[in-house]
Amino acid sequence: MYKGDYSHSIDDKGRIIIPQKFREALGDGFVITKGMDECLWILDLESWNKLEYKLRSMPVLDRKTRKIQMHFSASAVDGETDKQGRLILPQSLRRYAGLGKEVVFCGMVNRIEIWDKQKYEDAEESPEDLEELAESMEGVTDISF
Repeated sequence: MYKGDYSHSIDDKGRIIIPQKFREALGDGFVITKGMDECLWILDLESWNKLEYKLRSMPVLDRKTRKIQMHFSASAVDGETDKQGRLILPQSLRRYAGLGKEVVFCGMVNRIEIWDKQKYEDAEESPEDLEELAESMEGVTDISF
């Protein structure tokens, strides 16, 4: 499970350090792809395989299916880090997410998201907005731990 958020900088070569906690949880392999809301997703291999299975099981003759498959699969790259834990983010993915020099890694339970820092701050909901969102989602207000 991924949780927490961490601010980092992208260097001039497009490299960024993945937070230590996330590197450990990702294990040996991971995939980076376009996410929703103009951010990037980093998925461990188990989560990527589940997403890939769902994408593969969708009806290929459906135009919406092809669009969603293109969004996630065509942009996906295998993630690799160097000895310092740095990851090179391809220019196409940085452009999609509008990443500037400052970014935020956020743990989102089954994935890690990479956001441009300003977009992330703008996207954070106020407590009132969050309560309204939770009330509009069936079962969310009844979560038991």
